[in-house]
Amino acid sequence: MNLFFHVAVYFIVWWFALFLILPTGVFSQHDAGEVTQGTVASAPAKYRATRTILLTTALAAVLYGGWLVLSYYFGISFDTILDLFPDPPAKFY
Repeated sequence: MNLFFHVAVYFIVWWFALFLILPTGVFSQHDAGEVTQGTVASAPAKYRATRTILLTTALAAVLYGGWLVLSYYFGISFDTILDLFPDPPAKFY
């Protein structure tokens, strides 16, 4: 596996982690009691992009590291995931 493959996997894991982190710790303007003129009440009261990016990067690094440990030390890769599950029972007609 070359460097491009690892960068691509980390990129995918980072976006997955972003969608896990985005809804955490966000309060709407309605919840905060400060609805700004011209915005909807469900808009975030205070968006912290730096916090989101740092948490996403940290979570992605942990998930990516877990994937590396599983693939290099235990030999579990994308190809062997299906081998972990038994075949479905045969249909009787």
